[in-house]
Amino acid sequence: MPGQPAASILIPTRGRPDYLDVTLASVAPQAAAAGAEVIVINDGDSPASVRVAQRHGARVVRLAPPGGANAARNAGIRAAAGDLIVLIDDDVHAPEGWLQAVLAGAGSAPQADVFGGPIRARLEGGGPHSCGREGPPITSLDLGSQDREVEMVWSANMAIRRRAIERIGLFDETLRGRGEEEEWERRYRASGGVVRYVAAAGLDHRRTAGDATLARLSRDGYAHGRNARRYDVRKSSAPSPAAELRTLAGCVWHIVRRQCANGVVLAAHSAGRVRETLRRPGPVTTPVAADDFLSGTSGQVWGTRATARAIAADAACDLAALATGMPWRLARAAAAWPRRRVLALAIERSDVPNILPAARDELLGSRHDVRFISTDAGTRGKFENLNELLAANPAHGYDWLLIVDDDVALPRGFLDAFVFLAERFDLMLAQPAHRWRSHAAYSVTRRRPASVVREIGFTEIGPLSALRAPTFDELLPFPQLRAGWGLDLHWSALAREHGWRQGVIDATPMRHGLRQIATSYSRDAAVAEAREFLADHRYVTAAQANRTAATHRGWR
Repeated sequence: MPGQPAASILIPTRGRPDYLDVTLASVAPQAAAAGAEVIVINDGDSPASVRVAQRHGARVVRLAPPGGANAARNAGIRAAAGDLIVLIDDDVHAPEGWLQAVLAGAGSAPQADVFGGPIRARLEGGGPHSCGREGPPITSLDLGSQDREVEMVWSANMAIRRRAIERIGLFDETLRGRGEEEEWERRYRASGGVVRYVAAAGLDHRRTAGDATLARLSRDGYAHGRNARRYDVRKSSAPSPAAELRTLAGCVWHIVRRQCANGVVLAAHSAGRVRETLRRPGPVTTPVAADDFLSGTSGQVWGTRATARAIAADAACDLAALATGMPWRLARAAAAWPRRRVLALAIERSDVPNILPAARDELLGSRHDVRFISTDAGTRGKFENLNELLAANPAHGYDWLLIVDDDVALPRGFLDAFVFLAERFDLMLAQPAHRWRSHAAYSVTRRRPASVVREIGFTEIGPLSALRAPTFDELLPFPQLRAGWGLDLHWSALAREHGWRQGVIDATPMRHGLRQIATSYSRDAAVAEAREFLADHRYVTAAQANRTAATHRGWR
């Protein structure tokens, strides 16, 4: 591709401009010589880091509020133009020739899509005394002096071909601290992928003298130990409490026997694991092992006090939007966006009052080319009805498919603004946020003040769901379900695998709940259906879905 960089070097950072300065000073000249681009992902509000990045000629991607290293990596991947994505940390020093070795290693092994090199620990000021019988107290990697296939490499020095990301999906943003890249590599290797170690592509992992003290390294080790235990529990490989205690006792004995200060850091790491092992779990609203697909709340807004609080919260959000002139600016931007073809399908209960005509009129009043088709619910389930509508009215040829319930109230100018923002942020699955005075089982879907769009962990099956054309081949027709509980969590697992972005549009909030929800079917039957469906389909848990990965407060 003409003008495509030789590689895209991604550097997530959070509030460490001095470390970042050293990293960029070593990397930027190599990138310029090789024709590669450098992207710094500022994970949080750090103007000093932005200034450092700009001084070295790096492009800056801002991520606010902070989302963690994997969220930053994913944001960088979306912004990158290169075919080879090179991940490094903000506390490394890359010696001359590092990038050329990475490129050469990738070029010589077309059968592999993931590469990594040596990571050498560099404790400036010497660090704590070590007896030499254990590894360094910070991340390092040494797999020998020869290139070879290996099981794992680490994201402080890691390169991935874009085709692997497109096949496997992005990094899991729910992971923090431990297992961040390992979880992705396990998915990649399970698909038959090859990881290649490039011996010449080594770099240094730094700690300044102030950060290489025994006290600082021990505090970090304790936190890392807790994270490591949580990750082991997640992948069902956690040692027993007795084994964790034996390891801690061994670390203490090592300190005494070897007079090894570095053993203190190892003991702190082990103590963190023990602390996490003995941590008393908080209350669980649903049986996690069996029903981790349930949100644990009904989300219904009933009662005088709850309604009053919801009205006040909506008023605050509305005033915040008006104060910035957001509705008028958004209307102007949406009016200039290309027209799209939209297929809207609705299921209507004619035996009870509904407000579907108002939603239909709002959608048909859009500047887009909208086809609206509805059917009576009858005795069939929601997705059985939707599949029948799709069989007679195929979605292929349309840019968007909307699924609309009959008890959702849409704001004026909804579809123009919704399509503009969804496409502006490259969302493949999207939904409008719930107003606070709205029935919403997941708190993450309720609107946020001063937010325009948020990237979240899933897209609900209702009351209004929007699927973009590239998802049709994978998601349509729908499974033959009645209530469809859990289907949205399955969609989200597929979205991760395909690298589809999902989001909730705060700027176009809807209201859901003309009547009490879930009255047209048995809740117990819906849960039983979800258990049976998810037993054979991969999905994200409700806890993973109920999180915000990134918040966007504007669209320029």
